[in-house]
Amino acid sequence: MPLQNRVDPFGAIHAVAARGLFTGNRGVFHDPATKALLRRRWSTKAWIVCDLVHPTGTTREPMGRNAPGGGAGWTELFFLDEVTALAAGHRPCFYCRRAAAKDFAAAFARGQGCGTRSAAEIDCILHRQRLASGGSPPILTAAEVRGLPDGAMVAYGPNAFAVNGGKLLPWAFTGYGAARASCRGLPPEATLITPPVTVAALANGYRPVWHASVAHKT
Repeated sequence: MPLQNRVDPFGAIHAVAARGLFTGNRGVFHDPATKALLRRRWSTKAWIVCDLVHPTGTTREPMGRNAPGGGAGWTELFFLDEVTALAAGHRPCFYCRRAAAKDFAAAFARGQGCGTRSAAEIDCILHRQRLASGGSPPILTAAEVRGLPDGAMVAYGPNAFAVNGGKLLPWAFTGYGAARASCRGLPPEATLITPPVTVAALANGYRPVWHASVAHKT
């Protein structure tokens, strides 16, 4: 039976069999004895997205006892792709994805009109905007949706869509579906899923990693 460790664009955590391109964490919030999540869904404001392969080659048992002293260690989460992780409010890890993290931090700062932002500052700003940590999602008009950068995600009702090349790609745990051409004929309102500060980083040059299914849908 799948563990409850797959994250959707809204930041909710599910038990599904489909695999993803990235792992990551929000701290420790699982019981290693039962491999079940605790009631909380994070224990730190540092929500990161990491490579599946650790730089040192270290392997981990998902939701096991991975801390040096035999404790829980961090709770392993998994994402379809980086676009999904960014929508959920995560940002690249400075340890295992340092180049991506530096690019994101630079684009994040440009989006805020400032010189630099530390990882801690980025985490605090993101935490106020993440849907899963209580952020209020902005409501967008159809014109505003058409103006979003590639990699931003919106919702129509319970369904998430990613912006790519002027089209909306429906999201699923297994990949992206057929595109809505040119974002035409949209409902009058959508909900922005990706934190606004991350949308600004995307608009200022950050290029996230997409799932391979995108190549067949755009």
